[in-house]
Amino acid sequence: MPELPEVEVVRAGLEPAVTGARVLDVQVLDERALTRHDGPAEDFVHRLTGRTIAAAVRRGKFMWFPLEDDPEAERPGAERPGVARTGAGNPAAQHPAARPSEALVAHLGMSGQILLGRDRPAARHRRIVLDVQPPGTDRDGAPEAPVQLEFVDQRTFGSMAIDRMLPTIDGAPAGLAGAVDTTDPDAAWRRRIPFQVSHIARDPLDPAFDDDRFLAAARKRSSGIKRVLLDQGVISGIGNIYADESLWAAKLHFDRPADRLPRATLRGLLDEVRAVLRRALEDGGTSFDAQYVNVNGQSGYFSQRLAVYGQQGEPCPRCGTPIVREPWMNRSSHRCPVCQPVPRVRSRNRVTIRQGR
Repeated sequence: MPELPEVEVVRAGLEPAVTGARVLDVQVLDERALTRHDGPAEDFVHRLTGRTIAAAVRRGKFMWFPLEDDPEAERPGAERPGVARTGAGNPAAQHPAARPSEALVAHLGMSGQILLGRDRPAARHRRIVLDVQPPGTDRDGAPEAPVQLEFVDQRTFGSMAIDRMLPTIDGAPAGLAGAVDTTDPDAAWRRRIPFQVSHIARDPLDPAFDDDRFLAAARKRSSGIKRVLLDQGVISGIGNIYADESLWAAKLHFDRPADRLPRATLRGLLDEVRAVLRRALEDGGTSFDAQYVNVNGQSGYFSQRLAVYGQQGEPCPRCGTPIVREPWMNRSSHRCPVCQPVPRVRSRNRVTIRQGR
């Protein structure tokens, strides 16, 4: 599953092309890609066509594209196909201030991709296609040629949706928006977040991430520290790959009870999480197969720098001991038996264990 670095690579690749772009045409080729959308495909198409994208924003593994207000929604009697009009007959419901702002939300699921290009062959497994008109002009002063965004998903666990946006609870910007963070820091959408993203915590690369809040939340949990890292309500964007890599860097066994870790140890782990995520971003993310590529169809190469994930049997880069792979919550965990020894007290049963290393 794409994790924070992979999603951020896609967001950053889309940002220059979609910021300020107008959606010219929308094709829904497979309605399974709209599982998060509240309404039929016709509603999705109607609500998106003609809208202008304000930015490309990310929190954790979610991306969203704030949409400028739809002028058609201000017209009395304007309805969207398949969706009942809210507040019909109530003039207040037609006032712009009474309407929540909206965003196009994208979640890549297990194998989702968003490809960007002009005049390229249609990708396999494409589910939704957007034609957008970038702002500005080319070198000859003519309008930029339209570009096509293809939402591609082999396993169909990813999705797109139009969702209403809510004010952020802490009043801070909702997520990472790249260059727009500095060019338009006071835009109204900056402090709004899609409803279906609002339940997840900030990610550790978010400037508004609260380290002390994370440390306090972690120390209240008796579960293993890896489970805390994967809890999107505590810290978002981390999946199995980067949890294993961060725990190895911090020399922590995945089943160390979080509430027994000193604050200094947790703070050191958070530092390692950030370092691992930043290195992965520099390398374009992790690609094990063609299911993860950037917007230009290129693979990331952080897989060449993995210390433990998928490296079972290989020597630990730190001490040379063979890396082991162990079952964990219907997944696998990878660790060095010497650098990350089994804790005397484990989170599952809270009993003393002395088995191997």
